[in-house]
Amino acid sequence: MAVFTETDAFLAALPPSGALAGLDLGEKTVGVAVSDLRRLVATPLETVKRKKFTLDAARLLDIAKARGLAGFVLGLPLNMDGSEGPRCQSTRAFARNLSALTELPIGFWDERLSTVAAERALLDFDTSRAKRAEVIDHVAAGFILQGFLDRLAVMRR
Repeated sequence: MAVFTETDAFLAALPPSGALAGLDLGEKTVGVAVSDLRRLVATPLETVKRKKFTLDAARLLDIAKARGLAGFVLGLPLNMDGSEGPRCQSTRAFARNLSALTELPIGFWDERLSTVAAERALLDFDTSRAKRAEVIDHVAAGFILQGFLDRLAVMRR
């Protein structure tokens, strides 16, 4: 399929319903969250330990197949001033490579401060340091996906 840089084009490529996956790409892990079928609520799912692209992609595609996903939303790690740096280039390359392996549409969502928000939420729940380290990536993916879903809800009105 294709990688969409514009939200409107990504939305046009998505079927009217079906769950989406939110991905928080890190150097060592990929946080994964999924939405409900109506695309209202994001739920953190798991953290995939990165090995090499083919293995990482295979795990993500297994999740997509098992959950009948309609598309992927990748967190785009923009700089605080909105510019793109090397991490954005890496995320875009990951998306291009993943798109060669699946028909599912792939879009991006600004992930600035998603990890900070996830950390705060886990601290609010008095989560231990060890547990925070274990779940932070997929909780951050949940924040990324929820941000996209909230924008989608506004656009529907």
